[in-house]
Amino acid sequence: MDSNELKQRTKDFSHRCVKLALSLPKNVLSDHIRKQLIRCSTSVSSNYRATLLAQSKSVFIAKSSIVIEESDVPINRNWLEFITDEKLIDKEYVFPLLNESRELTSIFISTKKTAQRNR
Repeated sequence: MDSNELKQRTKDFSHRCVKLALSLPKNVLSDHIRKQLIRCSTSVSSNYRATLLAQSKSVFIAKSSIVIEESDVPINRNWLEFITDEKLIDKEYVFPLLNESRELTSIFISTKKTAQRNR
């Protein structure tokens, strides 16, 4: 997968998360989750784009770490899992995003490791 394909994939992931967030029911809990999920999911694509503009391997590695944090368990997966735990939306709509989050995280971890080895 080249950088343009991954750029599109992260953008698609962000859009899908935003759509899911906007479909949450209207209540206090959903409002909180909606804001958090939109914030962290859109951060994945914008921070990945920033890695593509890195001026050095060190900057690339540092920015890759941010992308990993945004796509990984503490943030996106937490909110996606919380949505299913609280039964705010059917699991069938959330699981594809959880899987995509896992796959993106794996790709970014692998990319970071390769950059570290080649530094």
